[in-house]
Amino acid sequence: MNKTRMTGKLSATLAALALTAGLGLAGGPPASAAYCGITWGSLAKAAYTPTYSGSITNVRSGQHPCFDRLVIDVNGRVSGYTVRYVDNYNPYGSPHSIPLRGGARLSVTVNAPAYNYAGSATYMPANSRELVNVAGYSTFRQVVKAGSFEGYTDFGIGVRGRLPVRVFVVPGPGNGSRVVVDVAHSW
Repeated sequence: MNKTRMTGKLSATLAALALTAGLGLAGGPPASAAYCGITWGSLAKAAYTPTYSGSITNVRSGQHPCFDRLVIDVNGRVSGYTVRYVDNYNPYGSPHSIPLRGGARLSVTVNAPAYNYAGSATYMPANSRELVNVAGYSTFRQVVKAGSFEGYTDFGIGVRGRLPVRVFVVPGPGNGSRVVVDVAHSW
């Protein structure tokens, strides 16, 4: 093969590779790469610690680049939680479902009451059907407090669709703790 013909083939090959890379077909992350590195999945999450739990004192939310976050503040340790997608949101002990905005519903049960030993409320939102303002959020559509019964407090989160979710407990501030529920914006 002569030098001119070999240079022409090499140039054509390099041009094809550059075009392919420019279209994102080569050189980028694999098609199966997780969104924002998120690999949580959408199955139920649960944890239990056999300790006395503090009481719920606040619920707040936040937006992050890859997920929406709900934080439930407790004035002591959290003895556990259960978070799972449900077809109909029926809080603990109730035969009646509560409608939630969005294409999917998350049931969040925190093993902590929203009242103290004397039965006085430690968390009493102004509107239990709109705990936090999630207008403009990528994933959250509505957050409700369904009730607190026998040491458990139930929340419902209406989300855009069944998306990856993670749950964890963070210690602090002080002797308190926080249950954190993150729901990804995409798969």
